[in-house]
Amino acid sequence: MGTLEPPQTPIGDTKFSDPEKPISTIEDDDVSPIEEVRLTVANTDDPTLPIWTFRMWFLGLISCCLLSFLNMFFSYRTEPLVITQITVQVATLPIGRFMAAVLPSTKFGIPGFGSKKYSLNPGPFNMKEHVLISIFANAGSAFGSGSAYAVGIVTIIRAFYGRKISFLASWILILTTQVLGYGWAGLLRKYVVEPAHMWWPSTLVQVSLFRALHEKDDKSQRMTRAKFFVIALVCSFSWYLVPGYLFTTLSSISWVCWVFSKSVTAQQLGSGMRGLGLGALTLDWSVVASFLFSPLVSPFFAIVNVFVGYVLIIYIAIPISYWGLGLYNAHRFPIFSSHLFTAQGQRYDIRAIVNDKFELDLPKYEQQGRIHLSMFFALTYGFGFATIASTLTHVALFYGREIFGRYRASHKGKEDIHTRLMKRYKDIPSWWFHLLLAVTLAVSLILCIVLNDQVQMPWWGLLFASAMAFFFTLPISIITATTNQTPGLNIITEYVMGIIYPGRPIANVCFKTYGYMSMSQAVSFLNDFKLGHYMKIPPRSMFLVQFIGTMLAGTINLSVAWWLLNSINNICQDDLLPPNSPWTCPGDRVFFDASVIWGLVGPKRIFGSLGNYQAMNWFFVGGAMGPIIVWLMHKAFPKQSWIPLINLPVLLGSTGMMPPATAVNYNSWIIVGTIFNFFVFRYRKQWWQRYNYILSAALDAGVAFMAVLLYFSVGMENRTLSWWGTDGEHCDLATCPTAKGINIDGCPVN
Repeated sequence: MGTLEPPQTPIGDTKFSDPEKPISTIEDDDVSPIEEVRLTVANTDDPTLPIWTFRMWFLGLISCCLLSFLNMFFSYRTEPLVITQITVQVATLPIGRFMAAVLPSTKFGIPGFGSKKYSLNPGPFNMKEHVLISIFANAGSAFGSGSAYAVGIVTIIRAFYGRKISFLASWILILTTQVLGYGWAGLLRKYVVEPAHMWWPSTLVQVSLFRALHEKDDKSQRMTRAKFFVIALVCSFSWYLVPGYLFTTLSSISWVCWVFSKSVTAQQLGSGMRGLGLGALTLDWSVVASFLFSPLVSPFFAIVNVFVGYVLIIYIAIPISYWGLGLYNAHRFPIFSSHLFTAQGQRYDIRAIVNDKFELDLPKYEQQGRIHLSMFFALTYGFGFATIASTLTHVALFYGREIFGRYRASHKGKEDIHTRLMKRYKDIPSWWFHLLLAVTLAVSLILCIVLNDQVQMPWWGLLFASAMAFFFTLPISIITATTNQTPGLNIITEYVMGIIYPGRPIANVCFKTYGYMSMSQAVSFLNDFKLGHYMKIPPRSMFLVQFIGTMLAGTINLSVAWWLLNSINNICQDDLLPPNSPWTCPGDRVFFDASVIWGLVGPKRIFGSLGNYQAMNWFFVGGAMGPIIVWLMHKAFPKQSWIPLINLPVLLGSTGMMPPATAVNYNSWIIVGTIFNFFVFRYRKQWWQRYNYILSAALDAGVAFMAVLLYFSVGMENRTLSWWGTDGEHCDLATCPTAKGINIDGCPVN
């Protein structure tokens, strides 16, 4: 189900990969060796199509600015909707065609640029322009994350720790962490982009969508895609006024809390935002698409895997641990929370254990005592450990031979049709990437040495993080390019730096960002390079668009963050914000907690001999052993086709977005995804193929525009409505402990 069926008509004019050999006569062994690629990607190219057009620059720059602004704006909200690349693909198509219809086609010369003539309208809006616009818009985010990861460092320094960091240091930190990944990508491009066996499955969804959008609409259809998009966008825009302002309780309809208004246990079970979400639903698209992205673009098999893992963890593992076994004095704390607590169930005062040097104040830490986690948060780390270990063993056992074979074939095999077609265009000189990498590392070293008081990380930490990133980028890229699985190694970087250099929270998150996130950014760039490879985009055009987009997006991300951090009182402090305020920064809360656990206090005092959660390290062993057991079962019972479908990395990592995601996000995502990608796909396939992605993009865009409008019209003036329907989900007791003698404000004492 993962991709749209490829159109049967050829894309563009039939050209030649060799002056003496037309494509129509190429032998079978000259085409792509990957069947999915043969079925999806066109074997033709038209190098005469204009790419550097006014339309591409105008729509690319606007899309990049708009996405960078919206995604950064939303990242601070309780439901941080991410506007994805697919939204740009769908939204810019009718605009591009409109510009092609109305712009003047008059040719003119530019003084100083020779005798060549230019035009604002060189012809019909074409697919290559469209691809570059989408890549332009998405340049600032790693795998659809929406914004630069390093902005989180600025947020936790200012909003959570209450310290200062200059705009200059923040800007350098954000841009260097983004561009460093680009340097790794450039060095490894020839190994994981050009070879045919490095096929990057996720790019085929994009290729299919581009081809589907650029097919001519069937005149017999009453509803064109453009008309459907506008209607759905207007409906989404209008409706979000209700859950976004007038009746906010609709964002999490936790009816169990309404029925059992005085029961702590019932509200722990029923709360969609602060409990296990039993029966919790939503009528708010931003809740559906937050954290997990739009369910309309997720394959049904992925939804099923997430559903199974979600049920096993949320409705089996956590209840047994909390109510059955009472592990780690779990009853003293909320069942579902990303906050940190003292042994008596009170919020841990993090600022009190940070000294003037922004390091751990050990006497103050010993005075407050060890840090405690909610049952859910502790198990989240445990399952995170298991996911990392199981991913490595699962990929090695089930895909190891395939990866090795394809990597070896990529060096020995013939160039496929797509690589040969790309030989038409000037390649990117290696020195471009070498220079970019050298300058980025030099500027990063200046940041770590001259502005060390603001970022804490020593110069050797930068070099160590860069070495880790470079070491892991190639194998992770190969795994992603062949299996569509990207192992998450962020916990490893946190763990390593926390052991080597404890007591310094900002040094730890900077190390993680330079190490893990620059690698993740590199994989994202390589993914875009492969999309450009399949769509026959000149490599130098790709380089410039990605580089300009990355610099622009990072600058806008920081500017929006700076504006919000300076203009919203108590932003991210959910205990100080007005009730039902949307500015709770759920992602940054988890990022802050990670900086405390791994950096300030250090893993030795949490998961080591001086902490409460040493047993969680056994999850590493269990995660590594799980795929081995599944693989042995598969070998013992090869006729049982269901055994290899057990994907433990997906099952164990299914709740990887929790926290900051909550149960209502997962409930609604699973339900909506099942409706569209099972029932609609199975019984109304033609409608699904024509409108499914269009609907997803329209819902995202409508919510985004109304949310921004609400903020500028009523949010900045603090004009709020006060009635039962705007008082949250009415599950106030969900955060209460159930242990005897624990006294928390607003909670009954047992």
